[in-house]
Amino acid sequence: MEREVMLTGIGGQGVQLAAQVLARAATLEGRNAMFFGVYGGTMRGGNTDSTIVVSDGEIAAPPIISRTWSAIVMHPQFWEPLREKLRPDAVVLLNSTLFEGELERESYRVFDLPASQRAAELGNPLTASMWMTGAYAGITGLVGLEAAIEAMQASLPPYRRQHIEANATALRAGFEAIEGQSAPAWTEG
Repeated sequence: MEREVMLTGIGGQGVQLAAQVLARAATLEGRNAMFFGVYGGTMRGGNTDSTIVVSDGEIAAPPIISRTWSAIVMHPQFWEPLREKLRPDAVVLLNSTLFEGELERESYRVFDLPASQRAAELGNPLTASMWMTGAYAGITGLVGLEAAIEAMQASLPPYRRQHIEANATALRAGFEAIEGQSAPAWTEG
């Protein structure tokens, strides 16, 4: 079984880190994963997207996909191309602190989550993507919380190591904000 995740936002929101954390956590748990990041022309404020494919077997699809099982939308500015790739009944996490776009909510499993607000309440607005990643793990079970924390620690470059504690706190807070898996990625059996 394969699951696709597409993330979108603007540069500086941590979209690429979130994608790397999900992919690395999946491999830590024994699954196969591939991810592909796309950056806009600017470092901060431009579009940034990432695609992840996670599988419990060989990966048949490359990480550049035409349809997705799930999406994490950190900012609405560049989200339209991603919206067109959502499968019917896709799991969609919206950063409701910032999201203003239109969405046919009856067609998808939509979760409005104030990631930017919650990260600010934790004392570090830069951890919004980690809060959303924790919430995604809680909603889907695509990866576990402890694997996500370990993956985050391994994903941060040496010059960003001072952010480990704040990112771990945000991952835990996002995960704990969710009451059980309401859109499980994996089926038993």
